[in-house]
Amino acid sequence: MQKEKAKLVVVSGLSGSGKSIALNALEDSGYNCIDNLPVSLFQALAMDVIDPSSRSMHTAIGIDARSPCQELDKVPEIIRMLRTDGVECEVLFLEADTDILIQRFSETRRRHPLTDETHDLESAIAQERHMLSPLAESADLSIDTSRTTLHQLREIIRDRVAERPHGELSVMLQSFGFKHGMPRNANFVFDVRCLPNPHWHPGLRPLTGKDQAVAEFLEESESVKRMLYDINQFALRWIPCFEAEGRSYLSISIGCTGGQHRSVYLVEQIAASFREQGREVLCIHRELS
Repeated sequence: MQKEKAKLVVVSGLSGSGKSIALNALEDSGYNCIDNLPVSLFQALAMDVIDPSSRSMHTAIGIDARSPCQELDKVPEIIRMLRTDGVECEVLFLEADTDILIQRFSETRRRHPLTDETHDLESAIAQERHMLSPLAESADLSIDTSRTTLHQLREIIRDRVAERPHGELSVMLQSFGFKHGMPRNANFVFDVRCLPNPHWHPGLRPLTGKDQAVAEFLEESESVKRMLYDINQFALRWIPCFEAEGRSYLSISIGCTGGQHRSVYLVEQIAASFREQGREVLCIHRELS
Protein backbone atom coordinates (compact mmCIF):
# COMPACT_ATOMS: atom_id res chain seq x y z
CA MET A 1 0.00 0.00 0.00
CA GLN A 2 1.33 3.45 -0.94
CA LYS A 3 2.21 5.60 2.03
CA GLU A 4 0.20 8.80 2.41
CA LYS A 5 2.16 11.88 1.43
CA ALA A 6 3.11 14.27 4.20
CA LYS A 7 1.42 17.66 4.11
CA LEU A 8 2.71 20.97 5.43
CA VAL A 9 0.36 23.90 6.16
CA VAL A 10 1.79 27.34 6.88
CA VAL A 11 -0.67 29.31 9.03
CA SER A 12 -0.20 33.06 9.10
CA GLY A 13 -2.29 36.19 9.46
CA LEU A 14 -3.00 39.27 11.50
CA SER A 15 -2.90 39.16 15.28
CA GLY A 16 -6.44 38.67 16.55
CA SER A 17 -7.69 37.15 13.29
CA GLY A 18 -7.93 33.59 14.63
CA LYS A 19 -4.55 31.94 13.95
CA SER A 20 -4.58 30.12 17.29
CA ILE A 21 -8.07 28.78 16.58
CA ALA A 22 -6.92 27.57 13.16
CA LEU A 23 -3.88 25.82 14.63
CA ASN A 24 -6.03 24.24 17.36
CA ALA A 25 -8.49 22.97 14.75
CA LEU A 26 -5.64 21.42 12.76
CA GLU A 27 -4.20 19.87 15.91
CA ASP A 28 -7.60 18.36 16.72
CA SER A 29 -7.52 16.79 13.24
CA GLY A 30 -4.20 15.09 13.93
CA TYR A 31 -1.70 17.67 12.73
CA ASN A 32 1.55 18.28 14.57
CA CYS A 33 1.36 22.05 15.20
CA ILE A 34 4.22 24.46 15.89
CA ASP A 35 3.41 28.12 16.56
CA ASN A 36 5.67 31.16 16.10
CA LEU A 37 8.44 29.25 14.34
CA PRO A 38 11.42 31.47 13.40
CA VAL A 39 11.70 31.69 9.63
CA SER A 40 15.37 30.73 9.90
CA LEU A 41 14.28 27.26 11.07
CA PHE A 42 11.37 26.89 8.65
CA GLN A 43 13.10 25.20 5.72
CA ALA A 44 15.05 22.74 7.87
CA LEU A 45 11.92 21.71 9.74
CA ALA A 46 9.94 21.35 6.52
CA MET A 47 12.53 18.99 5.06
CA ASP A 48 12.41 16.95 8.26
CA VAL A 49 8.63 16.70 7.93
CA ILE A 50 8.92 14.84 4.60
CA ASP A 51 11.71 12.57 5.81
CA PRO A 52 10.41 8.99 5.42
CA SER A 53 11.66 8.18 8.92
CA SER A 54 9.59 11.01 10.41
CA ARG A 55 6.52 9.88 12.31
CA SER A 56 4.63 13.10 11.69
CA MET A 57 2.48 12.84 8.57
CA HIS A 58 0.92 16.29 8.60
CA THR A 59 2.38 19.42 10.16
CA ALA A 60 1.09 22.98 10.59
CA ILE A 61 3.51 25.82 11.25
CA GLY A 62 2.47 29.22 12.56
CA ILE A 63 4.49 32.16 11.21
CA ASP A 64 3.56 35.69 12.19
CA ALA A 65 4.83 39.25 12.54
CA ARG A 66 7.05 38.37 15.51
CA SER A 67 9.60 37.23 12.91
CA PRO A 68 11.85 39.99 11.49
CA CYS A 69 10.46 41.65 8.37
CA GLN A 70 13.50 40.71 6.26
CA GLU A 71 12.92 37.04 7.12
CA LEU A 72 9.19 37.18 6.32
CA ASP A 73 10.04 38.39 2.82
CA LYS A 74 11.90 35.11 2.23
CA VAL A 75 9.00 32.80 3.09
CA PRO A 76 7.29 32.70 -0.36
CA GLU A 77 10.59 31.73 -2.03
CA ILE A 78 11.24 29.04 0.59
CA ILE A 79 7.75 27.64 -0.08
CA ARG A 80 8.43 27.55 -3.82
CA MET A 81 11.68 25.66 -3.16
CA LEU A 82 9.90 23.17 -0.90
CA ARG A 83 7.26 22.50 -3.54
CA THR A 84 10.01 21.96 -6.11
CA ASP A 85 11.49 19.38 -3.73
CA GLY A 86 8.16 17.55 -3.61
CA VAL A 87 6.68 18.92 -0.38
CA GLU A 88 2.89 19.32 -0.43
CA CYS A 89 2.78 22.79 1.09
CA GLU A 90 -0.17 25.16 1.48
CA VAL A 91 -0.35 28.67 2.88
CA LEU A 92 -3.39 29.65 4.96
CA PHE A 93 -3.76 33.37 5.72
CA LEU A 94 -6.30 34.85 8.15
CA GLU A 95 -7.32 38.50 8.21
CA ALA A 96 -10.03 40.81 9.52
CA ASP A 97 -11.12 44.43 9.29
CA THR A 98 -9.07 46.85 11.36
CA ASP A 99 -12.03 48.02 13.44
CA ILE A 100 -12.91 44.40 14.23
CA LEU A 101 -9.33 43.68 15.33
CA ILE A 102 -9.32 46.78 17.54
CA GLN A 103 -12.58 45.64 19.12
CA ARG A 104 -11.21 42.15 19.76
CA PHE A 105 -8.10 43.48 21.47
CA SER A 106 -10.19 45.88 23.56
CA GLU A 107 -12.22 42.93 24.87
CA THR A 108 -9.17 41.00 26.09
CA ARG A 109 -6.00 41.70 28.05
CA ARG A 110 -3.87 40.63 25.11
CA ARG A 111 -1.33 43.10 23.83
CA HIS A 112 -0.64 43.41 20.14
CA PRO A 113 2.94 42.22 19.51
CA LEU A 114 3.88 45.39 17.59
CA THR A 115 2.52 48.04 19.96
CA ASP A 116 5.15 50.10 21.79
CA GLU A 117 5.87 53.66 22.88
CA THR A 118 5.62 54.92 19.28
CA HIS A 119 2.91 52.64 17.84
CA ASP A 120 -0.68 52.60 19.05
CA LEU A 121 -2.94 49.65 18.24
CA GLU A 122 -4.23 50.96 14.90
CA SER A 123 -0.75 51.81 13.58
CA ALA A 124 0.57 48.45 14.83
CA ILE A 125 -2.13 46.65 12.81
CA ALA A 126 -1.22 48.69 9.72
CA GLN A 127 2.46 47.85 10.20
CA GLU A 128 1.60 44.17 10.61
CA ARG A 129 -0.44 44.16 7.36
CA HIS A 130 2.59 45.53 5.54
CA MET A 131 5.01 43.04 7.11
CA LEU A 132 2.81 40.05 6.28
CA SER A 133 1.88 41.16 2.76
CA PRO A 134 4.28 38.66 1.08
CA LEU A 135 2.50 35.80 2.85
CA ALA A 136 -0.95 37.26 2.15
CA GLU A 137 -0.18 37.54 -1.55
CA SER A 138 1.12 33.96 -1.78
CA ALA A 139 -1.74 32.37 0.22
CA ASP A 140 -3.58 29.39 -1.24
CA LEU A 141 -6.54 30.12 1.02
CA SER A 142 -7.37 33.48 2.63
CA ILE A 143 -10.10 33.70 5.25
CA ASP A 144 -11.66 36.97 6.37
CA THR A 145 -12.82 36.32 9.94
CA SER A 146 -14.45 39.73 10.46
CA ARG A 147 -17.93 38.19 10.53
CA THR A 148 -16.97 34.55 11.12
CA THR A 149 -17.86 32.83 14.38
CA LEU A 150 -15.43 30.53 16.18
CA HIS A 151 -17.59 27.55 15.19
CA GLN A 152 -17.63 28.59 11.53
CA LEU A 153 -13.85 29.11 11.47
CA ARG A 154 -13.21 25.68 12.98
CA GLU A 155 -15.60 24.16 10.42
CA ILE A 156 -13.86 25.91 7.53
CA ILE A 157 -10.41 24.77 8.72
CA ARG A 158 -11.57 21.20 9.29
CA ASP A 159 -13.47 20.76 6.02
CA ARG A 160 -11.35 22.83 3.64
CA VAL A 161 -7.84 22.15 4.97
CA ALA A 162 -7.50 19.32 7.47
CA GLU A 163 -9.84 16.73 5.99
CA ARG A 164 -9.72 17.63 2.29
CA PRO A 165 -8.50 14.62 0.25
CA HIS A 166 -5.21 15.08 -1.55
CA GLY A 167 -5.65 16.77 -4.93
CA GLU A 168 -9.36 17.51 -4.48
CA LEU A 169 -10.73 21.00 -5.10
CA SER A 170 -12.42 22.44 -1.99
CA VAL A 171 -15.56 24.38 -2.93
CA MET A 172 -17.20 26.73 -0.44
CA LEU A 173 -20.62 28.27 -1.03
CA GLN A 174 -21.37 31.30 1.12
CA SER A 175 -24.52 33.37 1.52
CA PHE A 176 -24.19 36.96 2.70
CA GLY A 177 -26.02 40.26 2.96
CA PHE A 178 -24.78 43.25 0.96
CA LYS A 179 -25.85 45.62 3.73
CA HIS A 180 -23.25 43.96 5.98
CA GLY A 181 -20.44 44.24 3.42
CA MET A 182 -19.16 42.03 0.63
CA PRO A 183 -16.88 39.05 1.37
CA ARG A 184 -13.31 39.90 0.47
CA ASN A 185 -11.97 36.50 -0.48
CA ALA A 186 -14.61 35.15 -2.87
CA ASN A 187 -13.57 34.00 -6.34
CA PHE A 188 -17.08 34.65 -7.68
CA VAL A 189 -19.87 36.85 -6.30
CA PHE A 190 -23.48 36.64 -7.51
CA ASP A 191 -25.94 39.41 -6.68
CA VAL A 192 -29.50 38.08 -6.29
CA ARG A 193 -31.15 41.23 -4.94
CA CYS A 194 -33.23 41.39 -8.15
CA LEU A 195 -35.26 38.34 -7.03
CA PRO A 196 -38.57 38.51 -5.11
CA ASN A 197 -37.87 39.30 -1.47
CA PRO A 198 -39.63 37.27 1.28
CA HIS A 199 -38.78 40.06 3.71
CA TRP A 200 -41.81 42.03 2.52
CA HIS A 201 -44.18 39.23 3.54
CA PRO A 202 -44.80 39.45 7.33
CA GLY A 203 -45.27 35.70 7.73
CA LEU A 204 -41.93 34.97 6.04
CA ARG A 205 -39.87 37.83 7.50
CA PRO A 206 -38.66 36.02 10.67
CA LEU A 207 -37.83 32.83 8.72
CA THR A 208 -34.72 32.00 6.66
CA GLY A 209 -33.98 30.48 3.29
CA LYS A 210 -33.71 27.11 5.01
CA ASP A 211 -37.40 27.11 5.95
CA GLN A 212 -39.91 25.31 3.74
CA ALA A 213 -42.32 28.26 3.58
CA VAL A 214 -39.60 30.54 2.19
CA ALA A 215 -38.50 27.86 -0.27
CA GLU A 216 -42.06 27.42 -1.54
CA PHE A 217 -42.46 31.19 -1.97
CA LEU A 218 -39.24 31.48 -3.99
CA GLU A 219 -39.92 28.38 -6.07
CA GLU A 220 -43.07 30.04 -7.44
CA SER A 221 -40.90 32.64 -9.18
CA GLU A 222 -39.60 31.99 -12.70
CA SER A 223 -36.79 34.48 -12.14
CA VAL A 224 -35.59 32.47 -9.12
CA LYS A 225 -35.63 29.29 -11.22
CA ARG A 226 -33.64 30.98 -14.00
CA MET A 227 -31.10 32.41 -11.57
CA LEU A 228 -30.62 29.02 -9.93
CA TYR A 229 -30.21 27.34 -13.32
CA ASP A 230 -27.72 29.94 -14.59
CA ILE A 231 -25.49 29.81 -11.49
CA ASN A 232 -25.50 26.01 -11.59
CA GLN A 233 -24.57 25.99 -15.27
CA PHE A 234 -21.81 28.54 -14.68
CA ALA A 235 -20.34 26.37 -11.93
CA LEU A 236 -20.60 23.18 -13.98
CA ARG A 237 -18.75 24.81 -16.85
CA TRP A 238 -15.95 26.54 -14.97
CA ILE A 239 -15.15 24.50 -11.85
CA PRO A 240 -13.43 21.79 -13.95
CA CYS A 241 -11.17 24.51 -15.40
CA PHE A 242 -10.01 25.44 -11.90
CA GLU A 243 -9.38 21.77 -11.15
CA ALA A 244 -7.37 21.35 -14.35
CA GLU A 245 -5.26 24.33 -13.31
CA GLY A 246 -4.39 22.54 -10.06
CA ARG A 247 -6.23 24.93 -7.78
CA SER A 248 -7.00 23.71 -4.25
CA TYR A 249 -9.71 26.18 -3.23
CA LEU A 250 -12.68 27.90 -4.82
CA SER A 251 -15.16 30.19 -3.04
CA ILE A 252 -18.52 31.21 -4.49
CA SER A 253 -20.55 33.86 -2.64
CA ILE A 254 -24.21 34.67 -3.24
CA GLY A 255 -25.60 37.86 -1.76
CA CYS A 256 -29.01 39.38 -1.20
CA THR A 257 -29.88 42.45 0.87
CA GLY A 258 -29.79 40.98 4.37
CA GLY A 259 -28.35 37.53 3.77
CA GLN A 260 -31.33 35.79 5.38
CA HIS A 261 -33.71 34.55 2.68
CA ARG A 262 -32.82 34.54 -1.03
CA SER A 263 -29.07 33.98 -0.82
CA VAL A 264 -29.49 31.27 1.82
CA TYR A 265 -32.07 29.44 -0.30
CA LEU A 266 -29.91 29.55 -3.43
CA VAL A 267 -26.79 28.35 -1.60
CA GLU A 268 -28.70 25.41 -0.15
CA GLN A 269 -30.14 24.46 -3.55
CA ILE A 270 -26.82 24.75 -5.37
CA ALA A 271 -25.06 22.75 -2.65
CA ALA A 272 -27.65 19.99 -3.02
CA SER A 273 -27.05 19.96 -6.77
CA PHE A 274 -23.28 19.72 -6.26
CA ARG A 275 -23.69 16.82 -3.83
CA GLU A 276 -25.90 14.96 -6.30
CA GLN A 277 -22.95 15.15 -8.70
CA GLY A 278 -20.69 13.61 -6.05
CA ARG A 279 -18.85 16.83 -5.22
CA GLU A 280 -18.12 17.78 -1.62
CA VAL A 281 -19.06 21.35 -0.75
CA LEU A 282 -18.99 23.46 2.42
CA CYS A 283 -21.94 25.84 3.06
CA ILE A 284 -21.48 28.94 5.18
CA HIS A 285 -24.39 31.31 5.89
CA ARG A 286 -22.53 34.35 7.14
CA GLU A 287 -25.43 36.36 8.45
CA LEU A 288 -27.29 33.48 10.13
CA SER A 289 -24.58 33.13 12.79
